[in-house]
Formats: sequence, structure tokens, C-alpha cells
Amino acid sequence: MTFSSERLVGLKVLMIHADIPQLEAINRSVKTLTEDLNKRSIHVVISSDFEDANAIVLSDSTIQCVVLNWMLQENDEHNLKARDMIKHIRSKNIRIPIFLMIERNNASTLTADVMRQSDELIWLLEDTSFFISGRIYSAILRYRENITPPFTKAVIAFAEKYEYSWHTPGHAGGTAFLKSPVGRVFHDYFGENLLRSDLSISVGELGSLLDHSGPIGESEKFCAKVFGADRAYTVTNGSSMSNRVILMSSVARNDYALCDRNAHKSTEHALTMTGVIPTYLIPSRNNLGMIGPIYNRYLSETSIRESIKKNPLTHDKKKKAHHAIITNSTYDGLIYHVPTVIDSLDASVDRIHFDEAWYGYARFNPIYRDHFGMYGDPKDYPKDKPSIFTTTSTHKLLAALSQASLIGVRDGRNPVPHARFNESYMMHASTSPLYPIIMANEVSAEMMNGVSGLVLTTESITEAVSFRKVIGKIKRQAYAEHDWFFSTWNADYVTDSDSGQRIAFEDAPDELLITDSACWKLNSQDSWHGFKGIEDNYCMLDPIKVSVVMPGVSIDGSLEEMGIPAMLVTAFLSQRGIQVEKTTDFTILFLFSLGVTRGKYGTLVNALLRFKDAYDNNAPVSEVLYAHSSEVPACYEEMGLKTLAESMFAMIKNNQIMAIQAEAFSTLPEPAMTPADAYVKLVHNEIDTVHIDDLQGRILATGIVPYPPGIPMIMPGENAGSNDGPYIRYLLALQEWDRNFPGFTHDIHGVESVNGNYYVQCLKEHNAK
Repeated sequence: MTFSSERLVGLKVLMIHADIPQLEAINRSVKTLTEDLNKRSIHVVISSDFEDANAIVLSDSTIQCVVLNWMLQENDEHNLKARDMIKHIRSKNIRIPIFLMIERNNASTLTADVMRQSDELIWLLEDTSFFISGRIYSAILRYRENITPPFTKAVIAFAEKYEYSWHTPGHAGGTAFLKSPVGRVFHDYFGENLLRSDLSISVGELGSLLDHSGPIGESEKFCAKVFGADRAYTVTNGSSMSNRVILMSSVARNDYALCDRNAHKSTEHALTMTGVIPTYLIPSRNNLGMIGPIYNRYLSETSIRESIKKNPLTHDKKKKAHHAIITNSTYDGLIYHVPTVIDSLDASVDRIHFDEAWYGYARFNPIYRDHFGMYGDPKDYPKDKPSIFTTTSTHKLLAALSQASLIGVRDGRNPVPHARFNESYMMHASTSPLYPIIMANEVSAEMMNGVSGLVLTTESITEAVSFRKVIGKIKRQAYAEHDWFFSTWNADYVTDSDSGQRIAFEDAPDELLITDSACWKLNSQDSWHGFKGIEDNYCMLDPIKVSVVMPGVSIDGSLEEMGIPAMLVTAFLSQRGIQVEKTTDFTILFLFSLGVTRGKYGTLVNALLRFKDAYDNNAPVSEVLYAHSSEVPACYEEMGLKTLAESMFAMIKNNQIMAIQAEAFSTLPEPAMTPADAYVKLVHNEIDTVHIDDLQGRILATGIVPYPPGIPMIMPGENAGSNDGPYIRYLLALQEWDRNFPGFTHDIHGVESVNGNYYVQCLKEHNAK
């Protein structure tokens, strides 16, 4: 099968050349070369100076070849501008072909380093422009083929054959849509390339996702190499599927597993499907309600043994767990030093599973070194250490399409071989996967491969750092004027490792904050993070996950005189076309992903300043939080924004919502049965719908997961406790809030709100045993 690039973006060359009067012959040759390139349907972008060319290289990823005049600038006898240009190009792209235009009388100025970084020399006054344009054309085609990963290359090549389809899917490359008016709208919206790429397992030459053969298998090998795994598995139903596949390959009914309580709902589903007996590991929390790591001391062999012993569901108290699952990073962007976690769990478990759904970029920037599951070189990983699994949602913070995910496997002690693992994989995988998702998975991997991964992640970190510094400077100015503003959650001061100087975060050099992980580590002597007793060098904050903190609560947990619930700011931003990732009581999380463009944060800063003005002026709620066409609840029609914030903050204070939340998520409910056993009773309809006023002592049939913070408060099969316990008190506080503040209600999985009343599914009392 041959690969044609004609369906890809058009051919484009950047020609960096400045007309120099003394070199008229060269100038004429460049003009002729440009004309010949145009005849080959190659678009030529001409730049005449370093700064302009630099900007083009930075902004235009469709450039597929650079033709550079070695004499880029007049009176530059050492060719410094040309050298700098080559260096700049290679810092962004190590594979793009670079052609140097040169005369024999200045060939002696070339160095070995310049020759090494260039692909070809062009002798404009000796070779014909037709021949040179042919060399450039061939180099572009090779480049396009080399940057296209295996499965994507195979699908494009197959589409170029224009074969008639006598197999599934039934739309047959999109032609079925052309037979209907609405189908034609669908066809035109998505385009023929996408629809002709929607193929099936019937096309044998593309391989099979279920047996990992052909170009699909090559794609997975490529992804494994890029992400540092021994094996990789492409998943087309998100990391929810990935987590279930891993658990079902590793544990079975009545096995023991160690489970981070800060876990995605798919982990709960995997516990239900496997029938495993979970022993939960409780993550830390600070007084802002942020979820931190499980402290390292709770991962020690002694602590794990004690946790299993105290677990009412474990019968053999000496039995070891088969599997551990840890969420890395936490929902608030805190990431573990993975070698420390592995060393701590080494004696307790043979397999460790890091759910890194929101963290697929870590391998590609040295600031994250050793803080991700597939750290280091897989060849160096000791085979007597636990086997490692990772799940990565390549669509979340990389560039894949939604539902794309990747499982990484690094074999160590007691591994799960491919044949066994694939049985679990096939239980969950579709026999009709969407091929563009597979393509997007490997394309996102290729985008991170080599120097481009460093460039892309550095851009994201740079933007996040710039935003944090701007907010810090505005806040400092506001405080100097005895005013208020938002803050970002990060260290107040950082230390320059070279000079030892302690610098305010907002005054620190960008280079320091972008490259030195020490600026982001949580250490016990620092108070800014609020995680008391945390072990040094065990955890760091991911720079691109930016939490903006509202006034209202101090890091020591005390409530301030004035407070602004974060959901008001989120509503304000939403009215201005700004959607956030996560809102807690007093924080909002913004993700500076690969898709963030330079300076985009300026719009966000402006919106935060406008919120401050609206709050200070007590602007009408109906004007600043609701669109003109929206129906405003009657209770807000005459209310100002500041008045609403004060009313909300008063309820948080009076009902001690922050304190109750902290208590509810720092203790574990009493389990009566496993999630799997509770699910059996749910399926058999051995359940009651119970109002939370009557919840005391009842066993939950479904889990209760309040957002925020987005982790299970009560799992299926666990007891809701007493009326004066933290779980029911917290639900009652949220219910009262929802009744008082329509439009600002809570999202709680497992709770149905009917006319302001909370109901949950519980096991019938005679069956709750």
C-alpha cells in the first residue's frame, strides 16, 4: 500500500531570502525557483528578514520545507542571522527539511553544526531551478509521510483508492447521506474525508483493534514508544473503559484491592463488575476543599496491613491486595512523585494502576520528571518491582477526539500478559470502533513526539505562569489600596536555586517558574498549600492547572468577613462566553491545555476585573448573571450581586458547610457489603427511595458523589450513618442551600432532587445484610 499526501494540507514552502543589490544573479535565480515551485503546486511564502521568518515558523504549522539564503543579511560575514534562524527552526521542529541556498565563494563559512542541522545545499547558479524545485518537492513528500503515524497513513492511503464499499458501515463512505436532505446537511457539515474514513473491521488491510493487528497494531506500538510503555492499547470509549479493562484483567471476585477514595466513577463501576473487596485509601484535603495526595505514610506496608485488618469486609486479615489504583493527578492538579509511591507500595501489592486521565502530557516536559506512571526509560524499570498500568484520556488535555484513550502497561512483578489482558479488553471494546478516534489517538502521540512535545507543553506552562503572575500583581496592588481581588493557588514566594534568593511569585523570572519543579513542590515547612504534615518532595502542583481562589476562606480554614462563593463568578464568566473546568465553594479551576492560544488569558483577566466592578457596585443580578432572554427567578429580580454573595456566604458560615464537608470526606462510612453485592440487590429491585430526613442507618444502593469535590462520599453498600453524623448533615446543608438559591443548586450523583427535596436509593432494610 502506498501513501499519498494529496488529501492532506497543500504543499507549502517558506523561502527566507532578502534581495541584496550586489547579488542580482542570486535574486533572479530565487525568482525563477519560486516560479518553478508554483508550477508544482507548491505555495511559496517569502520572508525577507529574521523577525518575520521567526514569527512564521512559530505560527504556521503548515510549512513543510524551509529554503534559507545563507547570506540572509547584508554585511553579516559570520552568517549569524542564518545560524540563529536554523537554530530556531530546529528548536521547534527537528524533521522539517531545511535547504540552504549558497554560493561556492561563501561555502567555507559553513560549519559542521550547520551542515548537521540542514538537509541539503542549493547551488542556485549551478543547478537548474527545475531540478532544485524537484528536490524540494520530493523532500516535502518524504516529510509529510514521515510525520504521519502508521494507522493514519494506512487509512489515508486506503481512501485514495476510491473503492466501492460492500461492507459496513451502511452509509458507505457517506453516500447514503446524499439521498436525504438532512443527510446532505450532515455530509456537508462533517465533510467527505471524515465519512470515508469511517470504515470497519471488514477492511482487512487496516488491521483489527480487537487483535491489535496490522496498521492498528503498529499504531499501538508507536504510542507505546512515545509514552514510555512496554505495551499500549488504544481505547475508543474513554478512560472510563480503560479503567474497567485494567481492573477486570487484574482482579476477580473476593480479591483485595487498594482504592484511592479520590477515584473516578469508572473505578466504582469496575469494583462492581469485578466483585473485588476494596480497602480505601483516604486522600488529604486542605481548608479550601482541595483534594491532595494520599500521604506517603499511609502507603507503607504497616499502614496498608492495618487498613486491611480494620476493613469489615475482609475476612482473611493477612491476605495481600492484588491491585492498587491511585488517581494522578488529583482533580486540583496535585501529582505524586511516582518512584516514592511505587517503593512504598512495593511490599503490599504486585500491580499499581495510575489513573492519569487528565495528565497525558507529563512525559514530554522535564518539569514533570518522575511524577507520572511511565516515568524514565522502560528498559530501566526493575522487573522485581510492581507492574504498572496507566490510563490517559488523550482527548482531555492532548489533541485527540473525544472518547480517545490510551492504556499503558509496563511489566514488572507478576505481570498480566497480553493474551490475558486482551480478554478483558475485548469484553469492553466495540467490534465497530470509529476509526477517526484511533487516528486521533496516534496523531496526538505524534504531536508530542520529540521536540514538539516539549515546545507544546512549554507553551502551555508559559501561558499559565503568565496568567498567575498577572493575577498576583493585580491582587498586590489591590491589597496596597486596602481593596480585594482574586488570587491563584500557588506558592507566595519561590527560591532561585542558583542565587538562593527568595522572590515573590509574581516577580520571579519566567524561566525559573517554567523550568524549575522546586517552585511547585509542596513541602512541610510551607504554609501556602494548606496540607499539614505532607512529606517533602512527595507531591507537586501541576503548573497548567490553575485554581483561582475567591475571598472568603483562609488557608487555615477560618472564614473571613467578606466572601464570594465561586459559583457566582462561574455564572458571571459563563454569560461572557468563558467556560471553566471545575467550581468548588471558593475555587475555580482553569486548564491551560495545548489548545490555549497566546494571550488568551487576557480575556479571562478582563472578565475577573469586570466581576469585581459588578460586585463592588452591587450590580443587578438580573443583568450580570442572566442573559436578556433568560427567565430570572423572582427572588433575584430586585437583588444586587453583592447582596446575593453576602446571603450565600452567610449560609456557608451559619451552616458550617465547609467544616461539615471536610469531616464528611476525611472519614470512611461503615461498609455493610461490597459495591458488587449492593448492585445485585439494585438489579433485583430490593431497594427503597428514601428522603434524606429518613436516611439514618440506611445502606446505600447507589453511591453519592457531590460535585464539588467530585469524589464518593458514600459508596454503594455503605451505611449513611446517624443524623448527627457528617454525611447526612452535609446532604441536609446542601438541600437547604438548593431551596434558597434556585439556579445555583448542587450536582450530586446518586441524589434526586424533587421540589427541593433530596431522595436517594437505599437497600430494603430486611435485605441490607
